[in-house]
Amino acid sequence: MERLPSWIRRHLAALRALLVLTLVTGAIYPLLVTGVAQAIFNGNANGSLVQKEPVQKEPVRKGGTDVGSALIGQSFTDKDGNPIRKYFQSRPSAGGYDPLASGASNLGPEDVLDTLPVPGAKDDEGNPDTGKQSLLTQVCARSKAVGELEGVSGARPYCTGDGVGAVLKVFPVVGTPTRVVSVNQACPATPFIPVYQGVQVECGKPGDDYSAGRTVPDRGNVTDVPVPADAVTASGSGLDPHISVAYAELQAPRVARERGLGLDTIRALIARHTTGRALGFMGEPGVNVLELNLDLDRLKG
Repeated sequence: MERLPSWIRRHLAALRALLVLTLVTGAIYPLLVTGVAQAIFNGNANGSLVQKEPVQKEPVRKGGTDVGSALIGQSFTDKDGNPIRKYFQSRPSAGGYDPLASGASNLGPEDVLDTLPVPGAKDDEGNPDTGKQSLLTQVCARSKAVGELEGVSGARPYCTGDGVGAVLKVFPVVGTPTRVVSVNQACPATPFIPVYQGVQVECGKPGDDYSAGRTVPDRGNVTDVPVPADAVTASGSGLDPHISVAYAELQAPRVARERGLGLDTIRALIARHTTGRALGFMGEPGVNVLELNLDLDRLKG
């Protein structure tokens, strides 16, 4: 049998290498890793699912109904999006707690100007114009809502009393002001300050262009901020299953009242579901909201 041409030998060698690597990396290795994971880390390998089991109280729950993952946050609201008062509320999510939409809003600290909705206007799909809230206004609105829910002040620096960003547009950019507009407060709202440097402040008119003015955020005189930062800002993934201990403590009196339980009982549950810092020094302690709410449902009241 004559010797095969060199180009055929090279192709056969490449084909053998392809088959061997496909077998090793595409079959043997995945099966080995999956088998080890299922044998040693079964719960984590299957998504760290949390099950609702009313009777069994141990941390590892088997045989119940899957209600979520210990690694993915979820909302505890009614069909209209209102918080269910007997449950602890999660951290806000820019992606609606959807793993397929995981991500941040990508809005930064300079995003302070709203696009006010124009009454009667519609978008390209025929839906009513809803405008666009800046990151600042989102934070202010969330803080106001949390304050009302928990019975504390929702005031924050750079926020108006009606829950939008306290931002002025001053004209002209340099020199003595001749016109000042509270751009995030749509008319007929009353501006959060009546006068700025001797000029009466106007409310914002939807559709008007204020880009030529100088942007002046107003910090205000708020010093006490009971609503913690994680209650008003979304995590980078939008899927954070934890809240800070401070946010959990803020919600504890409401949950205790709604369930007819003692505040000490609620605080003990918070402590039970508080995780420490990663590796003992990274980050801050957090409270797993789903697991905490499941334990609440196991209690009478």
